[in-house]
This record gives sequence, structure tokens and C-alpha cells, in this order.
Amino acid sequence: MTTMPEQVLDGSGIAGLVRRAADGDHQAWERLVAQFARLIWSITADFKLVESDAADVAQTTWLRLLEHIHRIEHPDRVGSWLAATARNECLRSLAARKRVVLGDEDGELQGVAAYEPDIDEGILARERAQVVRDALSRLPRRWQRLLEMLMADPPVPYNEISDQLGLPIGSIGPTRGRCLARLRVLLQAS
Repeated sequence: MTTMPEQVLDGSGIAGLVRRAADGDHQAWERLVAQFARLIWSITADFKLVESDAADVAQTTWLRLLEHIHRIEHPDRVGSWLAATARNECLRSLAARKRVVLGDEDGELQGVAAYEPDIDEGILARERAQVVRDALSRLPRRWQRLLEMLMADPPVPYNEISDQLGLPIGSIGPTRGRCLARLRVLLQAS
């Protein structure tokens, strides 16, 4: 896979990309990702996030842009918008880490009744799982493969996903966001 060096765009070029991406132009979206992915990753590095948290922040930042792209008041300053959003997501990530309380794994729970789901709950869970599998099967094969790799236990590292699917690392998160958004639509329709 050969990639051409990205040219740095001025404000009007960026604004045009934002408008075209808002109108559904996939290539414009990919250009935005190529233009600003390093910015977002550098912000996560400034916050010294571990790789998985940094990847989540990058993905969430791109998802926020996808959700709000039609409401960006100054599309020529989308870089500043992305930087502010990435910083906010980094702060959320750090705050969430502080809320994690580790328990004593060796301690036994006393007086806790064993929970056994009713038979109906098992049937409903299997039906829901089948609905999700059916919706997944209607996604493009490349998106199915991406979601399979990301949902594997343990998840496949981004660099391996990039190599296997030919996706730039910076576009894995936004692509996952688009996959999940489409999956959500399919699930709501069924």
C-alpha cells in the first residue's frame, strides 16, 4: 500500500473538506483523518495515556466530530475543535481511571446468594445475540472483519489491524465509529 504525502491545507481547504464530509463524502472524511490524526495522537501523548486509552480517546474524538459535523460553526477551525475535544476526552479518560477501585480478589463474598437466570432470560439473550449476528452479517465484509478483530479477547492490536486490513492506524477508530453507527441503525430497523 503506497500512500502519498498529505499536503497541508489552508483554512478554506479544511472548511471545504468539513462541508464535503458532512455531506457524506468518504474521501473528504479520510482526508480530514489524515490531516488531523497526528494532532489527536499528540494530545493523548501529552496526557501520557496508555495506548488503549489513547486509542479510545482518538476514536471518541472522531466520533464526536461525526456526531457534530453539521453543527461546526467555523469549519475552517476544525483542527482547534478536534484538539479541544481530544483534550476533554483525555480528561474524561483520566477521571474514569481514578474512579476504578480494585478489590481484594482473595476475599470471599459472604451471604451472597447465587444468581441463576430464569429460562426466559437465556432464551431472550440468545434471541438478542442472533439479532446482532444478523445485523453484523449485513455490514460490508471489511467492517465485519474490523469489528471481529476489535471484539476479540484479547483485542487485536491496532498495528496488526492496520496491516491486515490496510487501514491507517488513525482511521481505525473513526471507521469503527461508522461501523457501530451503521450497526445501530440496522439493529433499530430490526
